[in-house]
Amino acid sequence: MFKRLLSVGGFTLLSRITGFFRDVLMASVLGKGALSDAFLVAFRFPNYFRAIFGEGTLNPAFLPRYAALRAKGHTEEAARFGDDVLAWQIVVQAVLLILALVFMPAIVRVLAPGFVNQPGQVELASTLSRITFPYLILTVVVVQLSAMLNANEKFWAAAAWSNFLNLAMIATILLAAWFPNAAYAAACGVLLGGVIELVFMLWASRREGVFLKLRLPHWTPAIKEFFVAVGAVTFGTASVTVSPFVDTIIASLLPSGSLTALYYGDRINQLPLGVLGLALGTVLLPEMSTRLAKGDVAGSDAAQNRAASLALLLALPFVLVFLFIPGTIMRAIFAHGAFNQEAAASAAVALMAYGIGLPAMVLVRITASTFYARHDTATPARATVTSIASNIAIKLVLVLGCGLGIEGIALGTAIGAWVNVGMLTWYGRRQDLLHVQPSFRRALLPIMLAAAAAGAGAWGGATLAGMGLHLHSHTVRDLVSLLAAGVVGCAGYGAVVVVFRRRLPITR
Repeated sequence: MFKRLLSVGGFTLLSRITGFFRDVLMASVLGKGALSDAFLVAFRFPNYFRAIFGEGTLNPAFLPRYAALRAKGHTEEAARFGDDVLAWQIVVQAVLLILALVFMPAIVRVLAPGFVNQPGQVELASTLSRITFPYLILTVVVVQLSAMLNANEKFWAAAAWSNFLNLAMIATILLAAWFPNAAYAAACGVLLGGVIELVFMLWASRREGVFLKLRLPHWTPAIKEFFVAVGAVTFGTASVTVSPFVDTIIASLLPSGSLTALYYGDRINQLPLGVLGLALGTVLLPEMSTRLAKGDVAGSDAAQNRAASLALLLALPFVLVFLFIPGTIMRAIFAHGAFNQEAAASAAVALMAYGIGLPAMVLVRITASTFYARHDTATPARATVTSIASNIAIKLVLVLGCGLGIEGIALGTAIGAWVNVGMLTWYGRRQDLLHVQPSFRRALLPIMLAAAAAGAGAWGGATLAGMGLHLHSHTVRDLVSLLAAGVVGCAGYGAVVVVFRRRLPITR
């Protein structure tokens, strides 16, 4: 599993790096204001539905069933099942695309009601959303091919394809002079990225001997079982999507640029979350599904405990760093061009709040695999609905009741993630499906010591560098401070890991 994790994590890290450069370029060109807010609504909109119909549905509802058929030697039946799922997906997505294109202005008014009071903002966001929304139907096919490759223990392509969206957006933003404005350039980059991703995945899957065939939809017992699972999963993933919808609605009512600051705070939080959570979940679910299909419960439990230990070992240091030096991070990375120091300070507050929930956001995928690997999609859905209800209630109290700004939105998301993990753990323990092994308990203290060393080192490095530099350039000072924080923080973290390596999930 560790080798597969390195493969997935490596390509996912590359995707986060290209996404990082994309976001730095976007911040510099679009800044923090009406133009940026309009594009981010258009950018988030297809991603909301991708969360429902893409990875959020196919990974838990499709992948375990497809993997189980292959594990039992039913390869032809698995192939037919994949073709049938694709046929139904295309029908659903085509209908959704037509409705979205027709009713986009009304959708934007619901999604971002604050735009109504800003002249031309609804029209701009609607036009940009019509450009970006077809990205959804392209990525649905890409996600299914990714799931099939993962079930065949071929992980590299599924982890690599998201790079093309970032590269396409970088290219079109650099060519913004050829478009009406930079927001149009970024939106066209989203659509171009979707096309390139699809072409790449068709090539990669054919190279690995995995094929999808276009056919008319067929209603079979397997498809009926799939849609029953989809119903439960969609209920859960739709409730997850409600939270970002609520975030956008609340942020649109705050001062102009709040939505942009919230986005960039979340993007930094997504760097470790995307690499760790996605990589661990991607590798763990097919492994647990295959082992359980063969009756190897002990092997499934061991893989899950190892993944949970790795998740905490790699995620907790980021929490401390985000809490200790958020301003240094946001200024060094984004405070260039049209994105000023004030905008970076706002995004730093959001980053601190999001960071509190980072470990839970990673652990959700690992704990949910307890049920998805057993073809149980209803239990995670119940946990998700409870967490999202808590999430939204906390945001409304903090922002509308207590008068907090974007930090209230981000903190509600963090607390909701911990509620989700708590519910999944409780359900798993109650049904005697989730077993905490001694190896996991032994690793907890070294993990916390390593995280503390990373946070203290980052704070110390940034503080000493800032005190030792007397430069008129804020940009150079912030960059050097961030570099020093990284060096000292990594040194402290690495020293603890080396000392306690035999108790950590990094040795055979």
